[in-house]
Amino acid sequence: MSRSTDTARELVGRLLGLGATEAVLAPGSRSGPLALALHAADQQGLLRLHVRVDEREAGFLALGLAKASRSPVPVVTTSGTAVANLHPAMLEALHAGVPVVAVTADRPARLRGTGANQTTDQRRIFPRVPFIEDPASLPGAPWSGPVHLNLELDEPLVETVEWTFDVVATAPATLDESALVTLGPGPATVVLAGDAAQDTRARDVARDGGWPLFAEPSSGVRGDQVVGAYRLLLDHHPLSARIERVVSFGHATLSRPVSALLARSDVEVVHVGGVTTFPGVPGPGVRFVDHVQVEEADDTDWFDAWHEADGVARSAIDSVSPPAHRLAETVWRAAAGGVLVIGSSSVVRDLDLVAPGPSPDIVVANRGLAGIDGMVSTAVGVALVEGRPSLAVMGDLTFLHGANGLLIGPHEPRPDLTIVVVSDDGGAIFSLLEQGSVEYAEAFERVYATPTGTDLSALCRAHGVPHARVEVDDLRASLDATPSGLAVVEVPLDRSTRRADALAVSAAVRSAF
Repeated sequence: MSRSTDTARELVGRLLGLGATEAVLAPGSRSGPLALALHAADQQGLLRLHVRVDEREAGFLALGLAKASRSPVPVVTTSGTAVANLHPAMLEALHAGVPVVAVTADRPARLRGTGANQTTDQRRIFPRVPFIEDPASLPGAPWSGPVHLNLELDEPLVETVEWTFDVVATAPATLDESALVTLGPGPATVVLAGDAAQDTRARDVARDGGWPLFAEPSSGVRGDQVVGAYRLLLDHHPLSARIERVVSFGHATLSRPVSALLARSDVEVVHVGGVTTFPGVPGPGVRFVDHVQVEEADDTDWFDAWHEADGVARSAIDSVSPPAHRLAETVWRAAAGGVLVIGSSSVVRDLDLVAPGPSPDIVVANRGLAGIDGMVSTAVGVALVEGRPSLAVMGDLTFLHGANGLLIGPHEPRPDLTIVVVSDDGGAIFSLLEQGSVEYAEAFERVYATPTGTDLSALCRAHGVPHARVEVDDLRASLDATPSGLAVVEVPLDRSTRRADALAVSAAVRSAF
């Protein structure tokens, strides 16, 4: 038996010992023994294999599978440029703390620095991602964040063998336990739940303290008790100036008013997590902790004042009710009790303003670096792990950027996933930023909005994916009628009104107080 075969056998055994149940493969020659080993493990029911022809999408599929399963997921590539195509997904995994294992096949070291085909120096190609060269060096479970395992595989690469795997139980990594921090009721406190807060701690702290909860849609703690219009209230209500303490969970990146709050010198910030999840440069008033508990509840009218203001603000927002808000609310309600994957840019911000309770069970967004790439494959991965009808919502540029995520071969597991595409032919988010103002109008369409005019129905048809185009007010009926399997529902919107709509919503809230 060759050394390459032995390496592949050991790798699968160690991955199984870490609790891996999913694996992704982008085929190639140098990775041949790894492919055969994973196929055998799949056939034996030890894990589920997903094969993709595009390495970038394979990486994001692994990201979605790992996010949903909270277990390590390997993504295997051959050597050369294939490795570099994993970089976007590995960056997101690094900044979001997701256990993706990039397993990259490599030529033997003697070939580096020569003109040998598909040979480059692919060691440590992902800065800040832990790098190892031996399956035995994989960290113990649980761990957070990605790992790069680069394997030098020499010929013979493939041979006929009977694949058996020894599951190698890996000792758990040592976790640092810190003292529990107890918070008293004194300062006027708000609780902030950013992306991937992932559990009920933020909600529990807000409830136990009698404090208002500001929760981003992908925090996992959104519900009826949140202050839904928090970011507009931070801009337009005097309660904002009275905040003295913020208890922060997850990675909050959606709004400038929140960033400004966390940067205030007169506000104490208790962040549950480390500097890598804090959205900015921490000032002297920021304290990092591992756990918090509440000593006793605030007995003032602080909580009631925020919720009264929120009711007024929500009524003002509803009085404007632009199409993008109606679309977002429809998707959120359709996903109640289920699974929702949210794209970056405008979509997640619309949901942040209007998403009511009840919440979906699972809400996922790629907010580590908040890129628009890989969202289709991320959503596919989440839906495959959940194993139930799931929804995703994203803009048309996000969808097009990850359209190769629709490339799923006939032998591969397929999700029950409906992708709602907000189709406004371009980047609507930029119309809401400084470059959307009138002085940049001449350049705006070409260098920011970037319309494409792509026929999404033709694109979907090429991939054999059902496509429907519906108006905003007909979306709920379409979602209720969407069959199982992978499908796309396109909802056209007029991008030219986005800036005016946002200004009208802000003005309505401001004038309500």
